[in-house]
Amino acid sequence: MECVTDLSLAAPYAAGGSAVALGYFDGVHLGHQKVVGEAVRYAREKGLTPAVFTFTFSGVRTKGRDLYTESARRAALRALGAALYAAPSFESFHNLSAEEFVEKVLHGVLHAKAVFCGENFRFGHAAQGDTALLKVLCARLGIAVFICGTAYYQGAPVSSTRIRAALSEGDMPLVNALLGRPYEISFPVVHGKKLGRTLGFPTINQIYPEGMHTPKYGIYITGVVLEGEERPAATGFGERPTVNGQGATCETFIPGYEGDLYDEAPVIRFYEYIAPSKKFDTLEELKNCVFEAAKAAQEYFKKRNSQGPFV
Repeated sequence: MECVTDLSLAAPYAAGGSAVALGYFDGVHLGHQKVVGEAVRYAREKGLTPAVFTFTFSGVRTKGRDLYTESARRAALRALGAALYAAPSFESFHNLSAEEFVEKVLHGVLHAKAVFCGENFRFGHAAQGDTALLKVLCARLGIAVFICGTAYYQGAPVSSTRIRAALSEGDMPLVNALLGRPYEISFPVVHGKKLGRTLGFPTINQIYPEGMHTPKYGIYITGVVLEGEERPAATGFGERPTVNGQGATCETFIPGYEGDLYDEAPVIRFYEYIAPSKKFDTLEELKNCVFEAAKAAQEYFKKRNSQGPFV
């Protein structure tokens, strides 16, 4: 997938025209998948380049905290079929008027022949443009505009805001249903205090990057992808009150695994919230809690494998 981060550069790889999905696409949830999927299908039918226009934040944020890292978001969009990924910094184009955005970015840089967006899409300085204005401005340049209807789940719209709220509540089944896949993280493994290794349950430690939305503190059934295979695991997210830890950390215990994952970034998938964080009176109680969580994870995977891949 080709990437464009500088809007002063034309895109010769889309010189024949592109079909562009427009949006921030945080999490690439079911609604986003609908928009991108329509753009990709149209591009393939018309012989165009399937493209995505999004952006990154390098200064003051205008949206909630991210659900995914930039690299994870890009990988998810690539998996949907996007061949051209335009992701300039928000600061580099937010002062463009609605007219300038259509003329300079969609037409001038991306050579758009068609654009796709959600019903609530806004663009231009101070979000002055809506879908009605987008149609008017694009028509002048021969760009077709397709407005994709809102995706719904259990009678309510699918949105990143709804996913953040569910994540904050630890409602992983809802989070995963809205995403259309398991919520996952992939951060570098860092060195911890190695207390788990001393107690007989070595863990991998991962820290959420600044600017990302975090899940509810507590213990989760998770899966860790190692060498292409997903293994059951138990993850504790919090400030480690039993050992007077400081700062929120994801600590994951992978039953039966003894490898070294330092400086790697394994994928951790979250499935169920099973207990809140708490301070144990003894380290033995902490150890028992970890092994009980690991047992629950193994039972969850056994049940899932007997019923299908996404429970």
